[in-house]
Amino acid sequence: MRLTWFADRNTSQISEPSNRLLLAVIYFFYFGQLGVFVPYVGVFLDARSLDSAQIGTLLAVVALLRIVGPNLWANFADRTGQAGEILRLGCLLSFITFVSILYVDSFWGMTFAFAIMMMFWTAVLPQLEVITVSATKLSKGGYGAVRLWGSIGFIVCTVVVGWLLDVFPPEVVVYAAMITLFGLFISTLCINSKVIDHAEPEVIPSLMSRNIWRLGFIVFLLGNTLLQVSFGSFYNFFALYMRALDYSGMQTGVFIGLGVAAEVIVFIYATRLIKQFGVKALLVISILATALRWLLLALFPQFTAIIVFTQVIHALSFGLTHAASVYYLQVTFPRAFQSRAQALYVSIAFGVGGASGSYIAGLLWRQGEGAYVSFMFSAAMAFIASLILLALPHKNATAKA
Repeated sequence: MRLTWFADRNTSQISEPSNRLLLAVIYFFYFGQLGVFVPYVGVFLDARSLDSAQIGTLLAVVALLRIVGPNLWANFADRTGQAGEILRLGCLLSFITFVSILYVDSFWGMTFAFAIMMMFWTAVLPQLEVITVSATKLSKGGYGAVRLWGSIGFIVCTVVVGWLLDVFPPEVVVYAAMITLFGLFISTLCINSKVIDHAEPEVIPSLMSRNIWRLGFIVFLLGNTLLQVSFGSFYNFFALYMRALDYSGMQTGVFIGLGVAAEVIVFIYATRLIKQFGVKALLVISILATALRWLLLALFPQFTAIIVFTQVIHALSFGLTHAASVYYLQVTFPRAFQSRAQALYVSIAFGVGGASGSYIAGLLWRQGEGAYVSFMFSAAMAFIASLILLALPHKNATAKA
């Protein structure tokens, strides 16, 4: 079966400058939507009268869909070579299903709506990452030069929605997310993506499972999973935390945008840093810094300078850890298994880790009374993750780009 969209664009050169520009636009909208949804979904759900335990449970259920979804989509992508078509389909269905959130009010109704949207949403990023890595192999700045536009989109949308929340009711979060999802789908219609020839004689099915069960990959996944567990308090409740501390929506948006702005700088130099220091060193240092970040948010949230500092650390917490992780997968798995490797990383680290972190944070938060305990737990998880990654084998951890 072959999907078609307006025209068959797979015969074009994937590495053309115009195609890299389109990829940058897609990253802008993809992470722009996350800039709307991730920081402010807690505010929206709180306005729908959900308590912190329900918010944590809802977001945990949503995150669980990232376990199954990416692997189903990626398996189809690797077998057919239709990464671009699956990317477009995922964006379209994500937009259509997200609209249903406007028409449900109950806890389980919203949980179902968000979960179905996530099932389709999981088709997007693994395919986008595989296409971008192929398109930027020979370009100046490499993957990071394109990916940084996702950070810019996140900043713009986060700050704008933070300001909108000072003016409009929390329902504005849903409308803003719908706009960015629609923009994302439209921007994918003209992208070029080549069909990968999977008939390479040196690629055999056992290579996939052989790489999965290697100690290095298990250590890599476990460390990244615990990192995502540590993000539960921040992703679910940071905006509510800032509101309780009397910061405005605009200030919260600026705080979050500042963190992602620091990310932009890291993505510019990510390839160079990986070549110089290797994956292992960058992951360990970045995740240790993340543990410090959560510790400071637990102990000194009343100081604006501390909040600013912790947000700058986001450049390491997400930016550098993600860039290093994408590179690790690229050098660990054969080309024919790239989509499945990306999907496995997303489903385990972000699915299992994200779901666990959301659920635990929801239990610990207790309408804000447990904020200190919740962030201390996050700090502990990040610290343990950094210790685990010290066991990452030297060869894979330091391979040069």
